[in-house]
Amino acid sequence: SGRWDRMGPELFRLADRHGKGYCLGPTHEEAVTELVAAQSGLSYKQLPLRLYQVTRKFRDEPKPRFGLLRSREFYMKDMYTFDASEEAARQTYDLVCDAYRSLFHRLGLPFVKVRAATGSIGGTMSHEFQLPADIGEDRLVVCPGGHFAANVETLDGEQTSCPVCGEKLAQTRGIEVGHTFYLGTKYSSVFNAVFYSPENKPQLAEMGCYGLGVTRILAASIEVLSTEDSIRWPSLIAPYQLCFIPPKRGSKEDEEGAALLERVYDDLAEALPHLAGDSVLDDRTQLTIGKRLKDANKLGYPYVVIAGKRVCEDPPVFEVWDQNAGKVLFLTKEGVIELLSKVQVP
Repeated sequence: SGRWDRMGPELFRLADRHGKGYCLGPTHEEAVTELVAAQSGLSYKQLPLRLYQVTRKFRDEPKPRFGLLRSREFYMKDMYTFDASEEAARQTYDLVCDAYRSLFHRLGLPFVKVRAATGSIGGTMSHEFQLPADIGEDRLVVCPGGHFAANVETLDGEQTSCPVCGEKLAQTRGIEVGHTFYLGTKYSSVFNAVFYSPENKPQLAEMGCYGLGVTRILAASIEVLSTEDSIRWPSLIAPYQLCFIPPKRGSKEDEEGAALLERVYDDLAEALPHLAGDSVLDDRTQLTIGKRLKDANKLGYPYVVIAGKRVCEDPPVFEVWDQNAGKVLFLTKEGVIELLSKVQVP
């Protein structure tokens, strides 16, 4: 495909004992297209084909940064699509873009879809899904009315106004978390990835490729959602949804509070079984509630249920931290279960 030379030093290259050249896959357009090309007798009736994987990718980044945000080895969900016509391939492109939109909406991440350069992967159309963030490496321009958004590397000169409505474009920085490419026949022509038309004539498949940075989404989510003193995860990807903090050992609420908290957990497990395995009990009761709450903030549980000073009231009242909303609620056992019944877990 020519990418061996075009990619430059970002491509990890190595030689085996016979001096033969190999590389570690940065993406897998070539491998997957060759796989499809090897299927002789592929019919138009078998299209569209949408082949995806979640695997490690490798890029020799000049400056790895911020843990998982930019690293030399990372997990990517990459997908390669094969369609019978340009029109069908563009419909697939729109379908995948809608799926990515839906994903970021479900995660509650403030994303923007921007026009992007095709770079070494190539093709004729490309978009990035960016999370606006000061720490981001990409410079973006965005129309305040939502009519236009682009990575500045795609613009001719200094474009300052929206080509649709004429409004002044706002400048921001972003973290790229997804990328889509319409490839046409760029790779299918190299590897002869053909299918047979209704007239039984071989035709080149029209392709697209798509990527989601799985590890980068983790790091970027924390970057854009967290506050100075607490990590905030999208609820769907938080390691655990719920942390229970019983009273400090030796406190006047100790025995009664611990028993009441256990009863909350038992009733919760019965009413909402999907949350039972998504809960953590911080049983380090030699530590104060405050110290354990601070640790819970650093780990990013979306909900923390505490048996505090009001647990011995009649009826018992629990302190509940709704971290992503930044609220503290005082609720009875029934109130706790009602609040948590709204929690979505994968």
